[in-house]
Amino acid sequence: MSTTATDLMALSRVIPVVVLDDADDAVPLARALLAGGVPIMELTLRTPVALEAIARVTEQVPDMLVGAGTITRPEQATMAVTAGARFLVSPGSPEPLVTAMLAERVPVLPGVATATEALALLRHGITEMKFFPAGPAGGPSYLEALAGPLPGVTFCPTGGVNHGNAADYLALPNVACVGGSWLTPPTLVKGGYWDEISRLCFGTWSEEAQD
Repeated sequence: MSTTATDLMALSRVIPVVVLDDADDAVPLARALLAGGVPIMELTLRTPVALEAIARVTEQVPDMLVGAGTITRPEQATMAVTAGARFLVSPGSPEPLVTAMLAERVPVLPGVATATEALALLRHGITEMKFFPAGPAGGPSYLEALAGPLPGVTFCPTGGVNHGNAADYLALPNVACVGGSWLTPPTLVKGGYWDEISRLCFGTWSEEAQD
């Protein structure tokens, strides 16, 4: 059975958004997240090693659902899936980019910041979306306002979401998960403090912890 966008948004209340400068960190980081109960990660295409990092995680940590984030050009969708990305995330949703992402036949979370952009994605049958940049775009109150006119849309807010405000987003009925980098701080990743990353993840963002 293939994974859908709904499935991946249900895997974890937080999707770690990861920027790596060294591909050698990818596999131990993926294993640390898994050990902490987080089976999904978004590796952003913001550095030259990103595609190699995705390929290594896909090959060596098959239990980790690894996706590619910061998809900004249509050709990156193909490059990411060829490397092994199992889902695609973009900061925005121009028509050529959305078409290219959908053509790869993997779950997608295109970015929106307005109701107009969300309506455009609905025309493609896309009901799961990244809300970015969540904080500057209006935060929880803005997303709460969208729930009425867009009852079939589910969001993953990213950008300005952190440990202190994540619960405010997760309390909304139209938010399934949030994206953030606080589970994988660069200082811990570069220092190889994998056990500490597992501790940051473990139990904190389970469904039970939010009840």
